[in-house]
Amino acid sequence: MVAMDVDGVLTDGGIWYTDRGEELKRFDVRDGQGLVLLREAGVITAVITRRHSEIVERRARELGVVEVHQDATDKSAVVQGILARHGVRAADACYVGDDVGDLPAMALVGFPVAVADALPAVQKSAVYVTHARAGSGAIRELCDLILSARLKNPRHKH
Repeated sequence: MVAMDVDGVLTDGGIWYTDRGEELKRFDVRDGQGLVLLREAGVITAVITRRHSEIVERRARELGVVEVHQDATDKSAVVQGILARHGVRAADACYVGDDVGDLPAMALVGFPVAVADALPAVQKSAVYVTHARAGSGAIRELCDLILSARLKNPRHKH
C-alpha cells in the first residue's frame, strides 16, 4: 500500500485561484502514470489530505486511486483504517509526506518517504528521500523504485 499527502507531494504545494474563486492545482503526468503502473501491478494506492478539493477527487478517480480521503485531520488514523480494510501490515506500507502533519502517518509505516523539498524534520524521519521535487516527478521516482523492488522480490504485493 502506498499512501501520500496531496499538496506538497502530488503537487508543488502551490494553490492558484481564478477571479471567480475557483481553485487550481498542477499535477505532474509522470507521477500520474506511476500511480497507474502501481495500480496495474496490484498495489493499493491512497491519497490523504487535510484540505478538500474537487480537483483532487477528479484526479484520483482518473488515476484509479483506491482510497481518497479529504478533510483528514488525523492522517495516522486514516492510514490505520486503510491498512485494516485491505489486510496490509504496516511494515509493508509506504507513506509519502512533506510537512509536519505527515509525521504521525509516516511513523506508522515500514517505508516512510519524504519528497526532496520536504521540511528537514520530515526528511529526517524518512527511510527514503526522493531526488525529484514535489509535483515534479517525486511520486514517479518512488513508483519506479517500488516496481523495481517488486520485480526482485515478488513476495511484496501491497
